[in-house]
Amino acid sequence: MSKQDQRVAILMGTKDGAAFIEEQLGSLLAQSHSPVDLWISDDGSTDGTTALIGAWKPRWHKGRLTLVDGPRQGFAANFRSMIVDPRIEADYYAFCDQDDIWEPDRLESAVRWMRTLDAKIPAMFCSRTATMTETGSVIGCSPLFQRPPSFRNALVQSIAGGNTIMINGAARDLLAKASSKTRFVSHDWWAYLIVAAAGGIVRYDPRPLVRYRQHGANLVGANVSWRARFSRLAHLLKGGFANWTDENLSGLAANRDLLTTDAAACLGLFILARKGSIFSRLSYLRQSGVYRQTPFGTFGLYLAIISGRI
Repeated sequence: MSKQDQRVAILMGTKDGAAFIEEQLGSLLAQSHSPVDLWISDDGSTDGTTALIGAWKPRWHKGRLTLVDGPRQGFAANFRSMIVDPRIEADYYAFCDQDDIWEPDRLESAVRWMRTLDAKIPAMFCSRTATMTETGSVIGCSPLFQRPPSFRNALVQSIAGGNTIMINGAARDLLAKASSKTRFVSHDWWAYLIVAAAGGIVRYDPRPLVRYRQHGANLVGANVSWRARFSRLAHLLKGGFANWTDENLSGLAANRDLLTTDAAACLGLFILARKGSIFSRLSYLRQSGVYRQTPFGTFGLYLAIISGRI
């Protein structure tokens, strides 16, 4: 199958996105890769978002544009509904937010890499993001992570925003199966966790292929300043991270049949590292090999283990 024949399905979640969605739709239409089907799940917008989407239907010449009603249970459930929707069929699937701007080669870069792989192996592509202001001025980039993506990292960290993620058909089938059994904290972290747990391939591209817009209505921010890092560390030490970990571990428990032997062993050690004496927790954490991408992050991880806050 040639590159031109490989269809991408963009999965966009929307909720009151009228202020910025047209600029995003323009960047999707400008993608260098075709064909592209655009699936939009709207989670109950009241600001004219759906009318704007309807007006774009005649302009979408890259494939089909389909608007569906979301479950209205939050952004994670909205993306989950698209992951498990059997009507959505393609060779590759790209998650998409309503208020970003994609670089023209965002899809092409992921497809080019995936075409080098065995299609039967679950694969996930992700990248850095550039951060822009509400008015579109670029003010920085997300951290450049150097350590390899892996299940040992995915257990304690989501390395990329969902707006940069593309998965192949095998990974979509895997995620649909896993997601049918459980809910999850966030679709980006869940995708990384499950693909890595099942022995899939994850590529982190150091180039910023998406411009992430920071504004007051964002559900999840991307501040990478030292102040933000200390804020996240404080959140970790207060136990907020533990709630996310609990939900991730619950999801993995419901999908143990999908885990490789190595991932299952690592998971068992990490679970042991969350209980017992300080010395036993530290010992099990070291044995598990679990890590975050930066020394500062790993330092915070060990503090959280020592204090029983993860």
